[in-house]
Amino acid sequence: MSTFRAYRINQTDGKITAGFEQLKLDALTAGEVVIKVLWSGINFKDALAASGRGKIVRQFPLNGGIDLSGVVMRSDDRRYREGDEVVVCSGGLSETADGGYAEVARVKAEHVVPLPRGLSLREAMIIGTAGYTAALAVARMEQNGQTQEHGKIIVTGATGGVGSVAINLLSSIGYEVVAFTGKSERHDYLRQLGAQHFIDRHRVEMGSRPLEKAEWGGAVDNAGGETLAWLTRSVKPRGNIASIGLVESHKLHTTVMPFILRGVSLLGINCLEVPFAQRDEIWARLGADWKPSELANMVSREVAFEKLADEFDAYFDGSHWGRTVVKIQQ
Repeated sequence: MSTFRAYRINQTDGKITAGFEQLKLDALTAGEVVIKVLWSGINFKDALAASGRGKIVRQFPLNGGIDLSGVVMRSDDRRYREGDEVVVCSGGLSETADGGYAEVARVKAEHVVPLPRGLSLREAMIIGTAGYTAALAVARMEQNGQTQEHGKIIVTGATGGVGSVAINLLSSIGYEVVAFTGKSERHDYLRQLGAQHFIDRHRVEMGSRPLEKAEWGGAVDNAGGETLAWLTRSVKPRGNIASIGLVESHKLHTTVMPFILRGVSLLGINCLEVPFAQRDEIWARLGADWKPSELANMVSREVAFEKLADEFDAYFDGSHWGRTVVKIQQ
């Protein structure tokens, strides 16, 4: 195709604007692999970038979308051939490189992952960066000694993309999971994913002592702020906390006592800084023994590309849950 549609983010006089444009391939940032994009998804980070509420995009203009799946059209890297089905998640998309909200993407070969056996291109976008990050968190926790016998795992931000995959994955491999959420109307959804217990984040008493009652074997945290501080005070000795998000706050006020008296480990999860071999292994497992059993039920919305902009507000008004997949083209 000589031109293609893209959802492009611009900045003029400090103001962020975004909308559809017709582009040619030469307009895209450099890369060795050209991909016909079939599917993408929406992450909180995508909503921040398109709305200008977060400083995500580092150079302008750029196409939005940190995730994409599709078919290789052309490759200057011999690892990929025309017709290969591939996935790209993060890798600087929508930050320093044009992203997946376009009918055609050009990306660096080092960020391309062959579509794992066991996954369709659509399923890969239900997982997306959110699900990959959740799987990375579980892998890090187990590498650091987390076991089912150590106790319940509490997951904050339970109804979001990361939380949904984390709950389903942890439950499927034998962990007892506690969903920490303010959305009581989504308990049936979370129960279907595998959550066995629920804590209302609006009613929990977090306390203020350096060490509270040790209740949780470990935690996957999407909140940050006071919630993460409470988790450091209430995770059992030698338990792990995987810190992924900051939807509550980027600040953390705690003491060293959970770490030096209980041996609690705080594991920072950054999906960008992962060795390629480990990244590819995680994706392979997501198509095999770690494939989420409830992928179909995680999809709260499937939207056509032209309706993309209508979906971002849900990420700020609290109505979003699960995963939103975007059908870019046939």
